[in-house]
Amino acid sequence: MGLSPPSSFYMHAFILLWCFCLFLTSVTSGNNVTDQLALLEFKAKITHDPFGIMSSWNDSIHFCQWQGVTCGRRHQRVTVLNLQSQKLVGPISPFVGNLSFLRNLTLQNNNFHSEIPPEIGCLRKLQVLRLDNNTISGIIHSNLSSCTNLIEFNVGFNYLVGEIPAKFATLSKLQIFAIPKNNLTGSIPLSFGNLSFLKGFSATYNHLGGIIPHSFGQLTKLTLFAVGSNRLFGTIPPSIYNLSSLTQFDIGDNQIQGRLPSNIGITLPKIEFFSISRNQFTGFIPVSISNASNLNTIYLGINQLTGKVPSLEKLYKMRRFLITLNFLGNEEANDLSFLYNNQIFGYIPAGIGNLINLERLEMWNNKLSGNIPFEIGKPHKLQFLDLSQNNFSGNIPSSLGNFTNLIELYLQENNLQGNIPSSLGQCQNLIYLFLDHNILSGSISPQVIGLSFSPISLDISANQFTGTLPMEVGNFKNLGYLDISENMLSGKIPMSLGSCVKLEFLAMRRNFFQGTIPSSFESLRGLKQLDLSSNNFSGEIPKFLELFDLQLLNLSNNHFEGEVPTKGIFKNTSATSLNGNGELCGGIPKFQLPKCKYNKSKKKKLTLIVKLIISILSGLFGVTLILSLLLLCSLRKKRKKNTSIDSINFLLNVSYQSLLNATNGFSSANLIGKGSFGSVYKGILDQGRHMVAVKVLNLSHRGASKSFMAECEALRNIRHRNLVKVLIACSSIDYQGHDFKALVYEFLRNGNLDEWLHPTPRTNEATEEPRKLSILQRLNIAIDVASALDYLHHHCETPIVHCDLKPSNVLLDDDLIGHVSDFGLARFLQDVSQDCSANQSSSIGVRGTIGYTPPEYGMGNEVSLYGDTYSYGILLLEMFIGKRPTDSIFQDNSNLHDFVKAALSERKIHIIDPNFLWERISKRKDEHQYCCS
Repeated sequence: MGLSPPSSFYMHAFILLWCFCLFLTSVTSGNNVTDQLALLEFKAKITHDPFGIMSSWNDSIHFCQWQGVTCGRRHQRVTVLNLQSQKLVGPISPFVGNLSFLRNLTLQNNNFHSEIPPEIGCLRKLQVLRLDNNTISGIIHSNLSSCTNLIEFNVGFNYLVGEIPAKFATLSKLQIFAIPKNNLTGSIPLSFGNLSFLKGFSATYNHLGGIIPHSFGQLTKLTLFAVGSNRLFGTIPPSIYNLSSLTQFDIGDNQIQGRLPSNIGITLPKIEFFSISRNQFTGFIPVSISNASNLNTIYLGINQLTGKVPSLEKLYKMRRFLITLNFLGNEEANDLSFLYNNQIFGYIPAGIGNLINLERLEMWNNKLSGNIPFEIGKPHKLQFLDLSQNNFSGNIPSSLGNFTNLIELYLQENNLQGNIPSSLGQCQNLIYLFLDHNILSGSISPQVIGLSFSPISLDISANQFTGTLPMEVGNFKNLGYLDISENMLSGKIPMSLGSCVKLEFLAMRRNFFQGTIPSSFESLRGLKQLDLSSNNFSGEIPKFLELFDLQLLNLSNNHFEGEVPTKGIFKNTSATSLNGNGELCGGIPKFQLPKCKYNKSKKKKLTLIVKLIISILSGLFGVTLILSLLLLCSLRKKRKKNTSIDSINFLLNVSYQSLLNATNGFSSANLIGKGSFGSVYKGILDQGRHMVAVKVLNLSHRGASKSFMAECEALRNIRHRNLVKVLIACSSIDYQGHDFKALVYEFLRNGNLDEWLHPTPRTNEATEEPRKLSILQRLNIAIDVASALDYLHHHCETPIVHCDLKPSNVLLDDDLIGHVSDFGLARFLQDVSQDCSANQSSSIGVRGTIGYTPPEYGMGNEVSLYGDTYSYGILLLEMFIGKRPTDSIFQDNSNLHDFVKAALSERKIHIIDPNFLWERISKRKDEHQYCCS
């Protein structure tokens, strides 16, 4: 039966439509299979999957339901692949380029390695590519610019190399371009200025060079521009300062120059983060910066900025303000002091209290003075405050207790006084508290340390605290560092301190603590350093200390007794100090302690070291006097022959030119010292045969010329083995037509006595130990000085008073024989018998040196021989005590001789120079090693 023509048409049309649907189904099914195969290939490259993400990628469910995969509803094609922060390891499969409908590829925060597959460039619909925080290497392929719909490109924090592809400038829809923390080189493409939709450009921490393209000034939608830590140079294009949409601007750590525009705070009204640190900017900080009210962070440090720091009181959102290492400040009292290491002086303005959002404030290492203002306690959000190494005085403000968020407080190395305010106990989050090296006094209040804060580090050393250490210190369960040294604390160590089981560092030296080491210390198994030296502790050294993993143990200068343990730290004599404890015995042989006697009736004896020191102190002055008298008798019997110098006669007229040549033009390399009226240079005369010291008078100094005449007059006819010999005197004119006067002395290679008593490391001798004088050497030098004074006072035709006897005026030759020098203040006495009244040879006022000059000179009394005797006594004390009369410990009415007098009855060993003890210990150690060998 045949069909009619219309029926035949409809039948054929139906069959054709059915076949077309079958075709579409097969094509769609085939493309779905392509996506599934691409995902399986991606999975196959994963070598480590700690969270088992890939376990869901199997045939049990449709691939659109696999974890991290999102498909479109219409075609069931993969549009998003998001596997961020899964700690996946392996290369990125090139088959990801077959996911032709993919719009978002996010693989950040994993450990993908190898290169970025160039096949990603086939993803024409891709809008977001996030591969940051992986270990991807290789280059950025230029064909990725084929992803014409790309909006965000982020490959930061990888190991990419090569240059930024200029073709990326064709990505007209790009808004975010982020490549920070890679190893990219080359320059920033100029064509990037055509990316009119660009909002963020981040390329920090690379190796980019060249200049900042001026075309970036066209990017009116730019909010973030960060190119810090590269190798950029040149200047910032002025047009960039006009990008009013900028909120973050970072060009720090480059080589960029220029000045900040005066209107920057107006042209960048939305700026929040601004950093130009570590560059070469000059000029002033613009006053208009205070108009940028959204600023919370500003880094201007390590440039060459000058002038005054503008007011920041309007910047209420400010949290970070760093101006480290510039040349800021006008040396005015109102200089803003938000700086360190800029030598700013003056006061902290009370207006600092207006910075209510301030979180961190550093002003350390300046010359700031005055009181710390009470208003500093107003910024309640403050977490870090460092005012250390300044000259602040007054009390610690109680308003610091308002800092409930405060974590770290540094006030050390100032002149702060008074008590620790109890309000500090309200700082519940405080974990670092450093108040050391001030003048704080009073007792340590239990109300302070018994409250809620629990520090990790607490340092109140080098103050004047008195009383006992409160038992509430045991409340500091997290305490790891405690230093209460160099105070006047007394009493026993509280047992509760053993509760601070996290302690690693404990220092209590130079106090007046007494009693035994508490048994509770056995709980302090984490101790690394323990210093209890220079106290009055007694009893036996606990055996449990040898079980600790100590790195340093100092128990010296106490009254410990009994047997010394032999294990642990006690096996290391270089890390353990026990000297100054007279009743210790046993220990390892290197300690050189006597053997322990275990009979019941132990006799308490002083060790040989202590006996030696006490006997030296008791007979020191007597021995010196006796030896001096014997030497003087010998000198009277034998008239010493006048020494002469064959090649050079005294007061020989030597030329200015010869002295200029001898000292290499009075160069700083030849400078060996400076005195009150001139400088001393090392030189070579007589064609290299004589090493000399040339004292050049500074004639612009008042009295210098008279000092020259006084010294010439004093040294004209005196000769003695313990006086520095003057070889030549020169009075001439230099090449500028100015008067020139100089004295030439014999050169003594071992410097002066002061350098030996108070050695300081030299730059070229950093690895050498300081020079030390033994007790016998000091005694011999003291006799040498006494001989010189006796000659000046009693054996010259007219008695001479030196008037400035001190260690720096005692020079030492190769054999460490003392020679008195510097007679610039010397006086002649016409009649010693008549109350030693002075008849001065010149009108120079008596100056001398503070600490060594007799007090009566300061009251206008006349010069006398007794003045030198007083100075000699001070010199003797300094030689055997090891402290200058101007030492910082002598304050108010205290002085060196009162200090010695107070200690002679009970604490002789505590004032003697510690070098004597080490000398004895070293000698016994050498003897022991010699016997063992």
